[in-house]
Amino acid sequence: MNPHRYAQPEIEAIYRVIRERRDMRHFLPDAVAPELLERLLQAAHHAPSVGFMQPWRFLRIRSAALRRQIHALVEQERIATAQALGQREQEFMRLKVEGLLECGEVLVAALMDQRERHVFGRRTMPQMDLASLSCALQNMWLAARAEGLGMGWVSLFDPAALAQLLRMPDGAAPVAVLCLGHVPAFYDKPMLEQEQWAARQPLADLVFDDHWPAGEEGSA
Repeated sequence: MNPHRYAQPEIEAIYRVIRERRDMRHFLPDAVAPELLERLLQAAHHAPSVGFMQPWRFLRIRSAALRRQIHALVEQERIATAQALGQREQEFMRLKVEGLLECGEVLVAALMDQRERHVFGRRTMPQMDLASLSCALQNMWLAARAEGLGMGWVSLFDPAALAQLLRMPDGAAPVAVLCLGHVPAFYDKPMLEQEQWAARQPLADLVFDDHWPAGEEGSA
């Protein structure tokens, strides 16, 4: 018996929230209680980070006018992305890709400035700051789902334009616009799978023993 193992109902709850987390695009306008928002931010802040650098920064967008400006940036990039998709342009344009104007809270998750000071674990892999921020976002996502709230990660924007809009210092970088709030229902499957944009790959096709198998995409 492993003395460090959680009780079975707790284990099942962890796997359930992982399985049922969704990237949400449809929201209700209901407000998110301040104490609940604080819990979600604390969950993000307890994420692991390489070298314990804690590179995450969160900007809470409280101005309705600023929210509309961010939405305009996203819409601009949505159109550019659709055009870049060629044959799938119209299919993409039919997808709902964000809920910025409907959700209860909008947060911008960003990387801190002066990250070059942190070389512990990043000397040869500087992108570990982004990996650390991604851990924080996943913590928030799972906590939100457990609390009955939806969260959507929006990445359709010009980072330089958004950084300027939010008056970020040199070196800081926006990574995600987060839609957070109450939802009418959670999707049965990830929305892009539900809309047949893509399908989940079998895990067995993505796990290799010892070496990258010959003939796999990306192999020499």
